Amino acid sequence: MLPTHRTMRNGQISYDDDKYNKYDRTELKKSLLKHRRLSCTIVFALLLTCLCLTYYGYNSTRLQSAIEDQPIDIAYKRPSTIVEEPPSVLPGYKDEIPEQEINEPSIEDKVPEPEKTPSIIEDDSQTIYRQNRIVEAFKHAWKGYVMDAFGKDEYQPLTHNGHDWAPGGLGLMIVDSLDTMLLMNLTEEYAQGREWVATKLSFDKNQDVNLFETTIRILGGLLSAYDLSNKDPIYLEKATDLGNRLMGAFKTESGVPYASVTLSTGLAYKYHVPSSTAEVTTIQLEFKYLSYLTGDPKYRLAAERVMQHMDKLVQQGDTTDGLVPILINPLDGTFATSEIRLGSRGDSYYEYLLKQYLQTSKTEPHYREMYDYAVDGIQKNLLARSYPNHLLYIGELLNGKPGNIHPKMDHLVCFMGGSYALGATEGVALADLPPLTGRNKRDLETGREITQTCYEMYSMTATGLASEIVYFNDDENTEPNGADMAIHFQDRHNLLRPEALESIFLMWRLTGEEKYREWGWKIFEAFEEHAKLPMGGYAALKDVTKVPATKENRMDTFFLAETLKYLYLLFSPDDVVPLDKYVLNTEAHPLPIFTPNW
Repeated sequence: MLPTHRTMRNGQISYDDDKYNKYDRTELKKSLLKHRRLSCTIVFALLLTCLCLTYYGYNSTRLQSAIEDQPIDIAYKRPSTIVEEPPSVLPGYKDEIPEQEINEPSIEDKVPEPEKTPSIIEDDSQTIYRQNRIVEAFKHAWKGYVMDAFGKDEYQPLTHNGHDWAPGGLGLMIVDSLDTMLLMNLTEEYAQGREWVATKLSFDKNQDVNLFETTIRILGGLLSAYDLSNKDPIYLEKATDLGNRLMGAFKTESGVPYASVTLSTGLAYKYHVPSSTAEVTTIQLEFKYLSYLTGDPKYRLAAERVMQHMDKLVQQGDTTDGLVPILINPLDGTFATSEIRLGSRGDSYYEYLLKQYLQTSKTEPHYREMYDYAVDGIQKNLLARSYPNHLLYIGELLNGKPGNIHPKMDHLVCFMGGSYALGATEGVALADLPPLTGRNKRDLETGREITQTCYEMYSMTATGLASEIVYFNDDENTEPNGADMAIHFQDRHNLLRPEALESIFLMWRLTGEEKYREWGWKIFEAFEEHAKLPMGGYAALKDVTKVPATKENRMDTFFLAETLKYLYLLFSPDDVVPLDKYVLNTEAHPLPIFTPNW
């Protein structure tokens, strides 16, 4: 799941799953002109400095020493020269901290040493090479963000700046990336991120934020960093503070939370009605784990109340064979539409049914039952095949009634291939299981086919990268050389999304079939060829059907949190985030499986 287009009270725009915000080209030109002027000013100043230093007889060694000793604030602007590697701690970082805070013992003195994550252990030079290339891609993306927009919530790589969800930022890009850095053993980059969290991150902001996005990205990122950093207390402290501020969204008679909450007051922001069904049902893993860590039951009880209400709606027949409409009203708890889809606003409801069951060591079987019922509903009502090559896809029910499948599939739906496989095996590799039968065999084969279809969404385009949405050909009279998929003009963009790679990773980990690594590598190479920027960072694409592809001014946080993480895990040993010990939340933050203490 990804952000939704909303204009928040500070005038900022966040993004929507099924809309695509085009940037004003006039504003882009103004921004580029501004940066050109700034660059000219900096170059002139440097030349003047060099002339002065030469006049006073400074040699090159003393000049270099003077430069190294001078604090330089690079948090929000690109330096005039290329920086090959970002510094481990930003120079001049504590300039804005009151003196009494600087003189206090550094929080670094209390930092536990993160446990080293295993790297490649098999004697496989190709796999080692590929994993290292993916690590370098992360470093390249991070370098661009650090040079242009460090501390900003979101990164706009073409104009070399960023913007915040709230004044001063909520650490979105940084927190979302911490566990990827820990998994990749990127100690310098991690130190930068942790320093910002420890000294700059505050949630005391008079700003309404989306409950779902804040939970999966920031709360989930903090909780995962806490686990992977050998229980660094700063992350649990921040997570608990944030969790407390989000609780006000749940104060409804129905138990279904409002979509947004104001952080400074903890009060629901009630103007975003109705809520997305996926959003209100994709916060449970994070709140349950927070309760487990703190011993405070209020977080899980609020999140579980939502699921109890959803179960009630399913039981009383308000759904179509366990398939839920995509909008729900928090005021009375009724569905606000009849439309059913597994793309935006519907997807992760189904994902979290299974993962809640796995997270608590399979001690809550009712979530498994709800998942199985929903999967049977998908099999019965949403699966169809394209022509002429009979690719399996998951369509939509525009009116919620069975029998008329709309042949549209979002890239977001591609998570479902891996979910099918995870449900069939419950995280155990096929090599360690007896032959699958019945429902599990059916679901694994369905997962294989959906993942294959999602890969074909990539291989069909000129860039080798998938579009946001495809429409399948449902005409049985199509000629043998006809196309199975079509891409509409408004859907040709690629936002560097992770869902297909998520399924490819899970299919590899569970089946061991080498083709999945090859698919993932081809997708990675396409990102490198078409989305990589020379100075640092990657950019989304406006049109995947043309080469050269025009780039879009955004590198979303999920590229670092999910896309590159899934690629890294695809070429890592099975003991890196083992699936029998972790569930990954919908933002790919690994959360430990635990036995409930309630």
